[in-house]
Amino acid sequence: MYADQTHVMPQPWHARTRGYKMVVMLRIKRVYEAAVPADGFRVLVDRLWPRGVTKARAAVDLWAKSVAPSTELRRWWGHDPATFPEFARRYRAELDGDDLTAIRAAMRDHDQVTLLYAAHDPAVNHAVVLRDYLTQADSDSPDSA
Repeated sequence: MYADQTHVMPQPWHARTRGYKMVVMLRIKRVYEAAVPADGFRVLVDRLWPRGVTKARAAVDLWAKSVAPSTELRRWWGHDPATFPEFARRYRAELDGDDLTAIRAAMRDHDQVTLLYAAHDPAVNHAVVLRDYLTQADSDSPDSA
């Protein structure tokens, strides 16, 4: 994989901590790629454990399966690139009602957070939507100014 591909480009996330703003790098990566120190805190964002990956090899710090798309939405979408925009809209609606406390805490407590996913396509998967949702939600918050 090349460092300049969309799926590994880090996204800054701004957090308020003790009155000052810090930038957290939030990126996404396939769980099948080797863990490296630059990944920082590794969060698996799939509802199901990735096939053929041991817990040791995955090096997951947090399994946030509750933020993965619902089973119904995942089945409806079927990873069809043609329906990705509608999938993204529906998934963001699900995220509006989800408890993102664990991921937000990781983002607050770590300089680098990597969201791990098992999907094959690095540009058309739910982790892309989740990363963008988290970074957009922060930039819309009053604290981000």
